[in-house]
Amino acid sequence: MTFNVVLYEPEIPGNTGNVARLCAAADCVLHLIEPLGFSLEDSRLRRAGLDYWHLLTVYLYPSLTALQQRHGGGRFWYITTRSARLYTSVDLRPGDFFVFGRETSGLPEGILTANPDRTLRIPMIDNPAARSLNLSNAVAVVVYEAIRQNQTTIGGRMI
Repeated sequence: MTFNVVLYEPEIPGNTGNVARLCAAADCVLHLIEPLGFSLEDSRLRRAGLDYWHLLTVYLYPSLTALQQRHGGGRFWYITTRSARLYTSVDLRPGDFFVFGRETSGLPEGILTANPDRTLRIPMIDNPAARSLNLSNAVAVVVYEAIRQNQTTIGGRMI
Protein backbone atom coordinates (compact mmCIF):
# COMPACT_ATOMS: atom_id res chain seq x y z
CA MET A 1 0.00 0.00 0.00
CA THR A 2 1.39 3.32 -1.00
CA PHE A 3 -0.38 6.16 0.79
CA ASN A 4 -2.78 6.70 3.68
CA VAL A 5 -5.99 8.69 3.35
CA VAL A 6 -7.48 9.99 6.60
CA LEU A 7 -11.04 11.32 6.77
CA TYR A 8 -11.53 13.35 9.94
CA GLU A 9 -15.14 13.02 11.13
CA PRO A 10 -16.66 12.60 7.65
CA GLU A 11 -20.34 13.54 7.42
CA ILE A 12 -21.62 12.38 4.03
CA PRO A 13 -21.75 8.64 3.32
CA GLY A 14 -21.55 9.05 -0.46
CA ASN A 15 -18.30 10.99 -0.20
CA THR A 16 -16.73 8.39 2.05
CA GLY A 17 -17.91 5.64 -0.30
CA ASN A 18 -16.32 7.44 -3.25
CA VAL A 19 -13.08 7.87 -1.30
CA ALA A 20 -13.13 4.16 -0.42
CA ARG A 21 -13.48 3.31 -4.11
CA LEU A 22 -10.56 5.63 -4.93
CA CYS A 23 -8.43 4.03 -2.19
CA ALA A 24 -9.15 0.59 -3.62
CA ALA A 25 -8.16 1.71 -7.12
CA ALA A 26 -5.04 3.56 -5.95
CA ASP A 27 -3.92 0.99 -3.35
CA CYS A 28 -4.27 3.39 -0.41
CA VAL A 29 -5.25 2.62 3.18
CA LEU A 30 -8.37 4.44 4.40
CA HIS A 31 -8.45 5.69 8.00
CA LEU A 32 -11.73 7.03 9.42
CA ILE A 33 -11.79 9.26 12.50
CA GLU A 34 -14.93 9.17 14.65
CA PRO A 35 -17.52 10.38 15.09
CA LEU A 36 -18.85 9.55 11.65
CA GLY A 37 -21.94 11.33 10.38
CA PHE A 38 -23.40 7.99 9.28
CA SER A 39 -23.32 4.28 10.00
CA LEU A 40 -20.77 2.06 8.29
CA GLU A 41 -23.78 -0.04 7.31
CA ASP A 42 -25.39 2.91 5.48
CA SER A 43 -26.61 1.80 2.04
CA ARG A 44 -25.44 5.10 0.48
CA LEU A 45 -21.91 4.43 1.73
CA ARG A 46 -21.94 0.90 0.34
CA ARG A 47 -23.49 1.96 -2.96
CA ALA A 48 -20.91 4.72 -3.57
CA GLY A 49 -18.08 2.28 -2.86
CA LEU A 50 -19.67 -0.27 -5.19
CA ASP A 51 -18.24 -3.72 -4.78
CA TYR A 52 -14.74 -2.43 -3.97
CA TRP A 53 -14.91 -2.76 -0.17
CA HIS A 54 -13.12 -6.11 -0.13
CA LEU A 55 -10.24 -4.53 -2.10
CA LEU A 56 -9.16 -2.04 0.54
CA THR A 57 -7.99 -1.80 4.10
CA VAL A 58 -10.10 0.43 6.36
CA TYR A 59 -9.32 1.39 9.95
CA LEU A 60 -11.61 3.18 12.39
CA TYR A 61 -10.20 5.35 15.20
CA PRO A 62 -11.93 7.10 18.10
CA SER A 63 -9.77 10.21 17.55
CA LEU A 64 -7.01 11.68 15.42
CA THR A 65 -4.72 11.36 18.43
CA ALA A 66 -5.30 7.59 18.50
CA LEU A 67 -4.29 7.36 14.82
CA GLN A 68 -1.20 9.50 15.37
CA GLN A 69 -0.15 7.43 18.39
CA ARG A 70 -0.46 4.22 16.40
CA HIS A 71 1.57 5.67 13.50
CA GLY A 72 3.95 7.93 15.41
CA GLY A 73 6.68 7.74 12.78
CA GLY A 74 4.40 8.68 9.91
CA ARG A 75 4.42 11.96 8.02
CA PHE A 76 1.06 13.67 8.30
CA TRP A 77 -0.13 16.30 5.82
CA TYR A 78 -3.24 18.32 6.67
CA ILE A 79 -5.20 19.41 3.62
CA THR A 80 -7.00 22.71 4.10
CA THR A 81 -8.13 25.78 2.18
CA ARG A 82 -6.36 27.82 4.89
CA SER A 83 -2.78 26.88 3.97
CA ALA A 84 -0.36 29.05 2.00
CA ARG A 85 1.58 25.99 0.76
CA LEU A 86 0.42 24.19 -2.38
CA TYR A 87 0.14 20.40 -2.33
CA THR A 88 2.43 20.29 -5.39
CA SER A 89 5.24 22.14 -3.62
CA VAL A 90 6.33 19.30 -1.32
CA ASP A 91 7.80 15.86 -1.93
CA LEU A 92 5.08 13.37 -1.09
CA ARG A 93 6.34 9.93 -0.14
CA PRO A 94 4.85 6.45 0.08
CA GLY A 95 3.53 5.95 3.58
CA ASP A 96 2.48 9.60 3.99
CA PHE A 97 -0.85 10.33 5.66
CA PHE A 98 -3.16 12.84 3.95
CA VAL A 99 -5.69 14.19 6.46
CA PHE A 100 -8.92 15.71 5.15
CA GLY A 101 -11.53 17.45 7.31
CA ARG A 102 -15.29 17.45 7.54
CA GLU A 103 -17.26 18.34 4.44
CA THR A 104 -18.95 21.30 6.16
CA SER A 105 -16.12 22.78 8.19
CA GLY A 106 -12.78 21.21 7.25
CA LEU A 107 -10.16 20.50 9.88
CA PRO A 108 -10.41 22.19 13.28
CA GLU A 109 -8.26 25.27 13.74
CA GLY A 110 -6.42 23.62 16.64
CA ILE A 111 -5.09 20.86 14.39
CA LEU A 112 -3.91 23.39 11.81
CA THR A 113 -2.21 25.71 14.28
CA ALA A 114 -0.46 22.74 15.94
CA ASN A 115 0.94 21.66 12.54
CA PRO A 116 1.71 24.85 10.57
CA ASP A 117 4.55 23.24 8.57
CA ARG A 118 2.36 20.28 7.59
CA THR A 119 -0.61 22.03 5.98
CA LEU A 120 -1.25 21.95 2.23
CA ARG A 121 -3.90 23.40 -0.05
CA ILE A 122 -5.28 22.73 -3.48
CA PRO A 123 -5.45 26.00 -5.45
CA MET A 124 -8.84 27.38 -6.43
CA ILE A 125 -9.90 30.48 -8.28
CA ASP A 126 -10.81 33.45 -6.12
CA ASN A 127 -14.58 33.03 -6.01
CA PRO A 128 -16.25 33.60 -2.63
CA ALA A 129 -19.16 31.37 -3.65
CA ALA A 130 -16.82 28.39 -4.18
CA ARG A 131 -15.58 27.65 -0.66
CA SER A 132 -13.93 24.30 -1.32
CA LEU A 133 -13.81 21.22 -3.51
CA ASN A 134 -15.92 18.15 -2.89
CA LEU A 135 -14.14 15.89 -0.40
CA SER A 136 -13.75 12.92 -2.73
CA ASN A 137 -12.44 15.18 -5.51
CA ALA A 138 -9.88 16.75 -3.16
CA VAL A 139 -8.68 13.31 -2.05
CA ALA A 140 -8.27 12.25 -5.69
CA VAL A 141 -6.24 15.35 -6.55
CA VAL A 142 -3.76 14.82 -3.70
CA VAL A 143 -3.48 11.03 -4.03
CA TYR A 144 -2.80 11.13 -7.75
CA GLU A 145 -0.22 13.90 -7.32
CA ALA A 146 1.54 11.68 -4.78
CA ILE A 147 1.41 8.76 -7.20
CA ARG A 148 2.72 10.96 -10.04
CA GLN A 149 5.62 12.19 -7.92
CA ASN A 150 6.62 8.67 -6.98
CA GLN A 151 5.97 6.92 -10.29
CA THR A 152 4.02 4.39 -8.26
CA THR A 153 2.59 1.33 -9.87
CA ILE A 154 -1.06 0.42 -9.72
CA GLY A 155 -2.09 -3.10 -10.58
CA GLY A 156 1.49 -3.94 -11.52
CA ARG A 157 1.62 -1.20 -14.16
CA MET A 158 3.68 1.96 -13.96
CA ILE A 159 1.60 5.10 -14.29
